[in-house]
Amino acid sequence: MRIGFGYDVHRLVEGRRCVLCGVEIASDFGPDGHSDADVPVHALMDALLGALALGDIGKHFPDIDNKWKNADSIELLKSVYALVSGKGYTLGNADITVVLESPRLSPHIERMRYMLADALGADISAISVKATTEERLGFTGDGSGIAAYAIVLLQEQTV
Repeated sequence: MRIGFGYDVHRLVEGRRCVLCGVEIASDFGPDGHSDADVPVHALMDALLGALALGDIGKHFPDIDNKWKNADSIELLKSVYALVSGKGYTLGNADITVVLESPRLSPHIERMRYMLADALGADISAISVKATTEERLGFTGDGSGIAAYAIVLLQEQTV
């Protein structure tokens, strides 16, 4: 078994789409970034890559390459998971925490879990997505940013 941890953070800007775990959420603000800036998916990809010491998403999808401009992070996640599978591992489970003052994510959590499970070919019971605030402390608390943490357990595929 291998364990990986991922973290991502983006500034929130007015007029930008807010896509989290592949789900577009109505909001006046969205994460700023080169791709669709899907912060929890970026953290998840880093956790998957980190579990196998394969670098980070910047190595695989550099933001200096226009090929990845406005890229769909769910499609990038599928590519990362294909790499993980190609190394002989499968997902045991993933646990993701999104830190954001607003909008409230609770109405979207089940759809987020479904989107991630579908992208990873996993049962939804293997995917946990949680949301929290930082009680108005720091850059996430003042509404200027969003952060996400992810941890994964990978298991060697059995023949």
